[in-house]
Amino acid sequence: MNTTPSKTTDLSKTDTPADDPEKNSADAAVTEDPTATAAPAEATDETEDDGLEPDSFTEARHGVGAGATAVVSAGLGIVALTGAWSGRVAAERETLMGQIQTAGGSSAAQQISEIYGDAWHTTALVNGLFAVLALLVGVFVLVRPAFGTPATRPQPAWIRAVALAGVALGTLGVLISVGMYFDLFLSLPVAGTPAG
Repeated sequence: MNTTPSKTTDLSKTDTPADDPEKNSADAAVTEDPTATAAPAEATDETEDDGLEPDSFTEARHGVGAGATAVVSAGLGIVALTGAWSGRVAAERETLMGQIQTAGGSSAAQQISEIYGDAWHTTALVNGLFAVLALLVGVFVLVRPAFGTPATRPQPAWIRAVALAGVALGTLGVLISVGMYFDLFLSLPVAGTPAG
């Protein structure tokens, strides 16, 4: 009876990672490769830079609301000084009403008050309303930070400058309107007394 010798595997001859010099050198090259550790460090630096230096578009977007409001304040102040079409319409309406009321016959003083005085005072009221709005909007922009920005971030200088211009124009418009309404600058015409 023929018996074949059993094939035994010699475990001592198997290749292990510790005995293979090529694998050891390759592993050493991988661990000593400086680019493998430099890439994550650069990525980390980029993320940190992104957090420290905000985008210019984001910076510009934060001041849009405050800038637009400041421009509106300055525009209202200009309208208060030059007069608005709504003020002219209201004055013409008062003039027409005065003519209707004095059509049946009235004294000269009453005609002056109804036709001229009421229209003059109405114009002063409308211009004063625009002046007060300009003043309030300008102060609102100055006392609160830019819309959508943290409280620690200061407003751009141009926004504060335009808002200050709106406040100045609004204040001047209020003073002029008060003077017009109370006839401080020009008094109403006085009807001449008939000669005796």
